[in-house]
Amino acid sequence: MKDDYLWDGSGEPDPEIQKLEAALGRYRHNQPAPAFDRLREIRPVEQRRAFFSLRWLPQLGAVAVIVLLAAAVFLVLRSRPSGNAGPSWDVARLEGTPRVGWHAIGDKSGPGKLGIGQTLVTDNFSRATITLDETGRVEVDPSSRLRLVTNGPGRKRLSLERGTIHATIWAPPGEFVVDTPSAVAVDLGCVSFIPAGAICQTRPGIGPGTPYLEDASASFRDALSKFDFSSTTAAERTALLGVILADARKGDVLTLWHLLSRVSDPDRPGVYDRLAALAPPPAVVTRQGILGLDRSMLDAWWNSLGFGDIYLWRTYEHNWSQRPPKVN
Repeated sequence: MKDDYLWDGSGEPDPEIQKLEAALGRYRHNQPAPAFDRLREIRPVEQRRAFFSLRWLPQLGAVAVIVLLAAAVFLVLRSRPSGNAGPSWDVARLEGTPRVGWHAIGDKSGPGKLGIGQTLVTDNFSRATITLDETGRVEVDPSSRLRLVTNGPGRKRLSLERGTIHATIWAPPGEFVVDTPSAVAVDLGCVSFIPAGAICQTRPGIGPGTPYLEDASASFRDALSKFDFSSTTAAERTALLGVILADARKGDVLTLWHLLSRVSDPDRPGVYDRLAALAPPPAVVTRQGILGLDRSMLDAWWNSLGFGDIYLWRTYEHNWSQRPPKVN
């Protein structure tokens, strides 16, 4: 059979196979076949020896030096304070596990430090405080990001990227500043338009709203928030203002005084009447002057409300507006 020729060369040769043999004959190999089992044992050893051969040593040494230098530079930059950084703020855990950079502040890790450029982060279950003996104490609520911008003599500046903080400051007025996405808050001590126990909300793209006391009624706060930040028609704003005036207590004169310059001309008489009923104006203040937003009369009425002398605020307000913020 012709098929036998393919296996052992016997039988009748196939002409096509003979042509193929003649064409490939010059490539014939007559050496013994390699021992493949032996190659499997030798090849991994040879590859490992080749990888760690002497010709690779200079390259490996250079890589090791670069890694060591990079690690050294990172550690030096991380630990070196800025030239005018001043002392770091002490960070203490109140709840959960707040973080400063990669460092978690917990029961076992103990207190931490917040230096220039570093950010304190609290998640939904964490609270923390930062303290600087010469300045004050700041309590950071959950879901907040607070970065220390500057900490030099005469100026302590924080950036609240999100969340809520509560600050108790004993530094001189004008030295403690907090940036927010929509406003800049400057602590002016007892002479601030937002005295202790009061709150002023702010919104990106809108700015600060109207200050109010923390213990104001829920309906008062809700109407004020909508008045300040919601998109409303003139009629809706007038209705919200009616709720604010009706719910205002004696302590809410802080809000009413600010509203005098925030409402429209037609709505201002109602604000004047309610404020005058809760806190009668001084003799130098007239209805006509307030409706015309006479600054000296507004200031005189403010001074009679018990929130400090507005002259000091005007002084710091002027100085602040004339001085660009210092940024490192």
